[in-house]
Amino acid sequence: MPPRVIVVGAGLSGLSAAHTIYLAGGNVALLDKNNFMGGNSTKATSGINGALTQTQTEEKIGDSVKQFYEDTLKSARDKARPDLIKVLTYKSAAAVEWLQEVFNLDLTLVSRLGGHSFPRTHRGHDAKFPGMAITYALMQRFEELAEKEPERVQLIKKAKVHTINKDGNTVTGVTYSFNGEDTTVEGPVILATGGYAADFSETSLLKKWRPDTFDLSTTNGAHATGDGHKMLAAIGANEIDMDKVQVHPTGLVDPKDPTAKTKFLAAEALRGEGGLLLNSKGHRFTDELEHRDYVSQKLWDEKAANQWPIRLVLNSKASKVLDFHTRHYSGRGLMKKMTGKELVKDIGCSEQDLAQTFKDYNSYADGKEKDPFGKKYYHNGPFDINDTFHVALMEPVLHFTMGGIEINDQSQCLNNQGKPFDGLFVCGELAGGVHGANRLGGSSLLGCVVYGRVAGDSACKYLFQKVLNGSSSVAAQRLGQISLHIDPAQPGKVSVEWSQGVGAGAGTSSGDSAEARMRQQSQTSAGPVMTQNGDSSDPAKVSAPNSLKDFKVPDDEYSLEEVAKHNTKEDLWIAVKGVVMNVTDWVEEHPGGPQALFSHMGKDASEEFEMLHDDEVIPKYAAGIVIGRVTGQEVRLEY
Repeated sequence: MPPRVIVVGAGLSGLSAAHTIYLAGGNVALLDKNNFMGGNSTKATSGINGALTQTQTEEKIGDSVKQFYEDTLKSARDKARPDLIKVLTYKSAAAVEWLQEVFNLDLTLVSRLGGHSFPRTHRGHDAKFPGMAITYALMQRFEELAEKEPERVQLIKKAKVHTINKDGNTVTGVTYSFNGEDTTVEGPVILATGGYAADFSETSLLKKWRPDTFDLSTTNGAHATGDGHKMLAAIGANEIDMDKVQVHPTGLVDPKDPTAKTKFLAAEALRGEGGLLLNSKGHRFTDELEHRDYVSQKLWDEKAANQWPIRLVLNSKASKVLDFHTRHYSGRGLMKKMTGKELVKDIGCSEQDLAQTFKDYNSYADGKEKDPFGKKYYHNGPFDINDTFHVALMEPVLHFTMGGIEINDQSQCLNNQGKPFDGLFVCGELAGGVHGANRLGGSSLLGCVVYGRVAGDSACKYLFQKVLNGSSSVAAQRLGQISLHIDPAQPGKVSVEWSQGVGAGAGTSSGDSAEARMRQQSQTSAGPVMTQNGDSSDPAKVSAPNSLKDFKVPDDEYSLEEVAKHNTKEDLWIAVKGVVMNVTDWVEEHPGGPQALFSHMGKDASEEFEMLHDDEVIPKYAAGIVIGRVTGQEVRLEY
């Protein structure tokens, strides 16, 4: 089997590591237990931090790396790890520009979130959440590589890694199950399996470390169950800060399902652009831009004082700036547009009380008086009761786990003696210590990219050194697999490619068997795929992704009235851009989770779909659930 790095977890951190390995000349096998890539990264709603980026420079924002470092250090409090924070902040601009240059991403809008001294959270002008836009770009590129260079790049979904194999202190590979069959693959390992903010299982890490949070709702997908933590702890890796679980103050409460265990997140950008938090009396009670744990505690204080529900209120100026967000949340029934008089009625306070709240706030923003809650930064004022508003109900929700497995500044996984394992690297939310006791908004995507790239670089260095420092016989066998390429356009740059040339057949028969199984299991699609004989109830069957040119919408027609009859979780149809889909047996395979589909049961969801997805995702990932077209409408999918 040709030497390769094994990456476990296909969220943004795993994808960043995988692309880094490929760009450095290494081979990579990317495994994920889900039927789709992206993890929680696609849900990130505010952006990615960076200090001294090109965008900041062009906007003449006087930020500095040192200031970003200081802000992060302050947020991390007594759990701060200066060595890890330095890597996170000092490599931030390079991470943002890597995304822009290699993946052609637009990250030219920048805003200030809570706890930041300057605007440094980047997002694009396109109509997608930043996490979706960034992660999807890396997913698409990885699919292309897996299709064009399968000897170097492999993607295997529905691969449940359950064992990390090691010999002494050296990690030798992993064993995963696929359709009930175990496969062992050898090589250095990068674990990027995410956090445990949805671990409500019998072996729950939440119940073990933070039982007080166990009954809260979560913004995480159901896959965030701490698998990597549990596997690493079993081989003696060091767990740190496991009680540091971030509760985000602004989870959107669905009036139709207020106790739902999974809730959508109200992006921190809403408060960053001037949104106010009001209690049941129409009063402010906190600096909306304080650290997340601080604001969450203030919400709990209001509940204890019997002053819930809490509302997030955006005026018309902020609503215009955040048009995508407000349309998205409103389309899901989580936010309403209303007049000042309607807001007064909705809260149940007096018009005088609300008008006074706005008058006081405007006075603080103008510098005439000091805000009693200490707010320093004001955007999109003034507030006027005669304005129009976008309003949503809020409650604190489980969001991110700062605790995890201890790493050093090279992303090496440390054992419980504080020594690094050989051949084992950790990145993303699984890596503990990067954010200390509290994470700043916009630093989750940043941590994924920065430490994904660090892990990829470290794993490649380990792989190449292991090959080149091996015995003479091994080295001779490997030489036939290495091709060096010198790029005349980039003097001094040498890329290394592995190929199955002379000496490549050095693996054992068991290794060849594992290689054969991996090749059979490898896929080129980021989403659910089916064999020709498969169906939507068995999406784990493996095939190449659906060919876009072969996709055809069935001729059967259904009226929107007929679609509306299929509006339960047991019988769920949705119309999108002129096509009708029966998603009943597909909800668990939806990368955004079932809740995202339940919001549109029996409805035409074209506008909401277009805000988040490219049209090609339907023929590419969901062709099998398209049952027909909408009566009287043209099919408007462009792919």
